[in-house]
Amino acid sequence: MGDMEGDLEHQAHALVDRVISNARRRLITEMGLKQTGSRPESTTIRDYDSLLYSEWPEYDIKNIQWMKCEQFTVEKGIQKIEEFIKQTWEYQGAWLYCIDFLREEDDKYSKIYRYQVRWSIPTRRKPIPRATACVYFTIEVSKIKPGHFPVDVYYVFEGNRLVHKPGNSRFREKWLKDIIDSKIIMMEAVTF
Repeated sequence: MGDMEGDLEHQAHALVDRVISNARRRLITEMGLKQTGSRPESTTIRDYDSLLYSEWPEYDIKNIQWMKCEQFTVEKGIQKIEEFIKQTWEYQGAWLYCIDFLREEDDKYSKIYRYQVRWSIPTRRKPIPRATACVYFTIEVSKIKPGHFPVDVYYVFEGNRLVHKPGNSRFREKWLKDIIDSKIIMMEAVTF
């Protein structure tokens, strides 16, 4: 029985390798790409995400180089989130933020790390802001992918369900302002 399982496993691996090879050849043929050796030119195809539909084809959505799964630590996660915000998000200088690690979740196929980025606009008259806006980052470190693969990163804005992926959506400062404005309107409506 053990020998039969080994044969099935070998056949499955061979099938997957053939499918990947055929898909790569088809992609190269359909896109009219030049092939060097057995791999397409890296300047033309970076990864699967580069083939997906882009919301703004005329606008270059910035991203950073995220760490590999084997390099991940909670502290490096905070550093990379800060690097991502500073290098890719455009916002006025009055905004301040702090990044907090919330928790670690152990899933069957990955470890999930949750972070909170709390934004506010303190002023001289009101150094303690009336309301804040939070952005929740998730860094997923796969247990099954090889260690040299990058971590998966997602983020959502407080009160929203739309999940953003770095490099696929463009940050808008208005999203933070809308969260703060809605909190202030609600606080004014409630009397204590």
